[in-house]
Amino acid sequence: MNSGAQAALLPDGRRLHLHHGPIDIIAEAFGGADEVRLAYQQAARRFETILAPLVDELSLLRAPIGEPRPLPKGPVARRMVAAVWPHRAVFITPMAAVAGAVADEILASMIAGRCMSKAYVNNGGDIALYLTRSEMLRAGVVNSQGRAAIDARVELKASMPVRGLATSGWRGRSFSLGIADAVTVLARDAAAADAAATVIANAVNVEHESIARRPANQMRDDTDLGDRLVTIDVGILPGELVARALDAGAAQASRLRLLGLLEGAYLALQGDGRVAPPEISLSQRRSG
Repeated sequence: MNSGAQAALLPDGRRLHLHHGPIDIIAEAFGGADEVRLAYQQAARRFETILAPLVDELSLLRAPIGEPRPLPKGPVARRMVAAVWPHRAVFITPMAAVAGAVADEILASMIAGRCMSKAYVNNGGDIALYLTRSEMLRAGVVNSQGRAAIDARVELKASMPVRGLATSGWRGRSFSLGIADAVTVLARDAAAADAAATVIANAVNVEHESIARRPANQMRDDTDLGDRLVTIDVGILPGELVARALDAGAAQASRLRLLGLLEGAYLALQGDGRVAPPEISLSQRRSG
């Protein structure tokens, strides 16, 4: 492939690996062998052209969202703006939805014209889903992005209005203004989940001497957060502060659900957690 994008089947022969610069994707389609092969070819062709248009519009995508609504040229950039636009009352940039938007775009290309029962595109933990009829997928949920262990699982059924999930927190690959170990959001698509997870993770917050923060631009030159303080370490917190931080995040999650911006969220901090709304079913949950 030209452009530096790489596409190859993983050793299991079932899953497709796509890699280019900061983008690292695992995708899987379920269906007849020929349909899956064609789906992977379509995904690989689209992946070749994903990164360059984003780079071309970085100045717009790194700017805080607000009036007037930005009008980016690229389809992935448009997905990003659409995902963060409902959150414009708080500080957020389109980059908060980049991983989810890329997952959504690759999934759309992969399933176009193909006959498959289900598929997913996992872009570093931000996942776009395709489910037909009575199909379902199980997704792992973590209490901390700093550990590889799965702490809980959620069943995502075709009957649910969920086609994307994403996780954010201070331990993740992106900066966070809050102190959540992990916030996992279920939403209508991966970009919407990505943006909502960022907003909720920022809301899981308190002040305490054991929390270390630094200006984002001192940590990374190309950050979209400027000199805003981002969390770089969280020491052991008193239980009442953990509860207060999680309550603040859960309140934000409930507000976003009432606005139709997510279907549910799981928030974790130092072994404690909140499920919003409480009726979301998680299985195989272990203590953090």
